[in-house]
Amino acid sequence: MARPYDTVTFLSDFGRTDEFVGVVHSVIRSIAPDVRVIDLTHDIAPYDVRAGALALARSVPYLAPGVVVGVVDPAVGTSRRPIAVEVGDGDSVLVGPDNGLLAPAVAMCGGATRAVELVSTEHRLDTGAATFDGRDVFAPAAAHLCNGVELTELGPLLEPASLMPGLVPLSREEGGEIIAEVLWVDRYGNAQLNVEPEELEGHDDQVAVELDGTLRTARRARTFAEVGAGEIGLIVDSYGLMALALDRDSAAGRLDLVAGSQVVIRSLDDDTPRGTSTSVTLTMRRTSGEEAQP
Repeated sequence: MARPYDTVTFLSDFGRTDEFVGVVHSVIRSIAPDVRVIDLTHDIAPYDVRAGALALARSVPYLAPGVVVGVVDPAVGTSRRPIAVEVGDGDSVLVGPDNGLLAPAVAMCGGATRAVELVSTEHRLDTGAATFDGRDVFAPAAAHLCNGVELTELGPLLEPASLMPGLVPLSREEGGEIIAEVLWVDRYGNAQLNVEPEELEGHDDQVAVELDGTLRTARRARTFAEVGAGEIGLIVDSYGLMALALDRDSAAGRLDLVAGSQVVIRSLDDDTPRGTSTSVTLTMRRTSGEEAQP
């Protein structure tokens, strides 16, 4: 018997309106009653595999050892494979669809030790349905792993290189500019970029940022409180990436940013708006039926 686990961490796009999350919890508990289930998030936008993959990758260095179940699965019931991927020589196992959802988190853990396709009929629920693998396939697999079932009892080994890679965009440098993308907007409106702090070496603390063709000035800051009123801050966020942020305000809301928005970072020049011009632009609000005033 393999080493049992006592924790399942669960991420999905199920939301909380329907009973889906509770059903998955109950299936796990019915098979492995002593296991604790930690809900990482269930508010991934429906079908947004990339957002789910990024959330797992951000979180996995801090997750308790055990089984991680990820379910963002728009192709459920098709030929895409249900998989379990062992990492860290058995420290943890990631369970979910082979659609790129798990790949970035696996990479963050140093790569796969082993991987299997979840085909064992003894370790799944036979409901006759093909549209709820979170309940019928992934939850039972996670629970059986927690009970000490050997990974290879769940299905045949897969070549890790055959698994679907994650689609995580990389920034690039062109002519002294950093062509970046917003990876994630958190509930405070901070816009995380796919830019590491080292990429800004050679640039001054103040830089120009181009957002949808509009130039702004942004200043590097260590904390949100260091960002002045109406000023755009470039802050190293809690995951070690650069983020556009305002102090106690939503940078994404003010600057009309969403995941996938392009952001170009360059050195300041004479055409870049500075100082109060940026502040006035950021603090404008349009009221119903009125034109915004400068």
